[in-house]
Amino acid sequence: MNSKFIFKAFKHKPLTINRGERKVQSRPTTAFSLKHFLLPKNNHWLRRTQLVFAFMLFDYLSTLAFCRASYEEANVYARAFMDSFGIQLGLTLFVIVANLPIYVVLSFDSHAIKLPSKIAIAIETMVDAVFAWYLAGLHFSGGTSWFWSVPDLLRQTLGTLLYLVVAFLLIKPHRPSYDE
Repeated sequence: MNSKFIFKAFKHKPLTINRGERKVQSRPTTAFSLKHFLLPKNNHWLRRTQLVFAFMLFDYLSTLAFCRASYEEANVYARAFMDSFGIQLGLTLFVIVANLPIYVVLSFDSHAIKLPSKIAIAIETMVDAVFAWYLAGLHFSGGTSWFWSVPDLLRQTLGTLLYLVVAFLLIKPHRPSYDE
């Protein structure tokens, strides 16, 4: 079986119903497409995904630069990958495995979530605040812990503020067009 056949199987064609002399087409349902999982829908979502990956890349590069032995890594799961595959390959595999679901969710959301503009702005602002706290705690605090010894809460708070400032100044459209 080739991949074209597999992906064609998920394409939905409108159903034609024969009612007497008239043929009526039902509304087609959403087709499964690999692009929904791999490519964000518009530039707004692509920039948001790039910001998320900038935080992840910062943590990844600072860990590669400063980590000399796997026991120095605070994340138990990353340490397990580093013990099994070596520091560079283990960290790389861990970052891919741990962050691929985040990318897939952001990309899929860009295609699946269609809210009215005013509601979308409010919901996305709340999601950004929660997401900023998560990313700052996981990636910014982890990345800066190698060279900046301040309390974790302070690093996480500053990372959250940095994420929100960049998100609202550079990424969030002032007049969003979610139909792109």
